[in-house]
Amino acid sequence: MQNTLIIIGIIISILITLYVLARLKMKSVPAVADSDKILTLTDKNFQHQTKNKLVLVDFWASWCAPCRMMAPVLNELADELSGNSHVGKVNIEQYQSLAQKFKVRNIPTMILFKNGKEVTRIVGVKSKDFLLEQIRKVN
Repeated sequence: MQNTLIIIGIIISILITLYVLARLKMKSVPAVADSDKILTLTDKNFQHQTKNKLVLVDFWASWCAPCRMMAPVLNELADELSGNSHVGKVNIEQYQSLAQKFKVRNIPTMILFKNGKEVTRIVGVKSKDFLLEQIRKVN
């Protein structure tokens, strides 16, 4: 019985150590500057910037490691899009009202707007190819 408890204790210690190391690794993902082609959306310009366009809007926060992982993907996507298709970002720490309005519960959440109306919602880390496919389906 005592040996079993020791083994369980060792396993729990290993799992806790792995969890802490994974969290530290996620937090060390560097922040990437946004591309010049990414629209910075606020509560004041949101309606105007999404009107008569196709805009993939990323709801993100600076403390969110998966959001930081998506930044280079969104930069590449913004650079590839042309015409009336755009990528925009909303910092949910600064614009909580927009996150509440669109019922953003998890981040990163990307919502595809066509002419100011939500058409598709994507949650989590996704590839550039996946996002391009979603945009092509709507366009």
